[in-house]
Amino acid sequence: MEKLLETFVNAFSGTIDWTINSMLFKVSWYTNYFWGLVVISIIVWLLEIMFPWRKEQAIIRKGFWTDATYMFFNFFVFTIIISGVYAILEQFFSSIGISMTSIALINLKKLPAWGQLLIFFLVSDFVQWFTHVLLHKFNFLWRFHKVHHSVKEMGFAAHLRYHWMENILYKPLKIFAVMLLGGFEPEQAFIVHFIAITIGHLNHANVKLTYGPLKYIFNNPVMHLYHHAYNLPKERRDGVNFGISLSLWDYIFKTNYIPEASGNLALGYSDDTKMPKNFFMQLFYGFRRKD
Repeated sequence: MEKLLETFVNAFSGTIDWTINSMLFKVSWYTNYFWGLVVISIIVWLLEIMFPWRKEQAIIRKGFWTDATYMFFNFFVFTIIISGVYAILEQFFSSIGISMTSIALINLKKLPAWGQLLIFFLVSDFVQWFTHVLLHKFNFLWRFHKVHHSVKEMGFAAHLRYHWMENILYKPLKIFAVMLLGGFEPEQAFIVHFIAITIGHLNHANVKLTYGPLKYIFNNPVMHLYHHAYNLPKERRDGVNFGISLSLWDYIFKTNYIPEASGNLALGYSDDTKMPKNFFMQLFYGFRRKD
């Protein structure tokens, strides 16, 4: 028990130190995810202000401050809170012979840097796409995912409005993806991280981008707006356009849906009026069957 407590405390305090050092510019720029998030957010917000798709939408739109709170809670506060638990779980699985290399399918170390990054990006994104599909297909998971779909006006910060329970699901599956790659993350994995944040912010931003022919590869604001649409055809009620960074998976598995490029869509879901407006109340939403 003492060893487990030590593991928990070390991971917890280490994550706090890393977060504080990031805020104080005491870590390398490419691992400074705090200021990386801030800079990317400001840039995409400026794009919204200069080139708004829905011109009637206010710069400080409905839910803006709630979404901004989620951005920092999900990326940093929750990471601190849960870090000790993950450290204990890692120690437990290691004790029973399950390691980061036990189910390796690919040895990335033999590939050039660009190949490592490409495969890491593709595998990670597919796992996230698959997880996103599960969030829509199973009612227990959908109850938590409703928080993300309660957005009524789209803007960049809506990207990170999601229930903390999604972290509980996503994290193990992301780790599983890394295990498939031999437990190896490329040294330049920060590039994938910042690209994913940028694409995610743009997908939710009030800008009209389709990327032309590249729309069949990369997710985009027009495509993702329909993922949040209130009204979908009956045969599409389980959801459409599940892509995170890549739209590729939706085209492969026939979950793509872009009937037109109109930005004036009603957003949400059938009983979204039940969603609390308060951030702290939303943290506990989804645990009751009637939610």
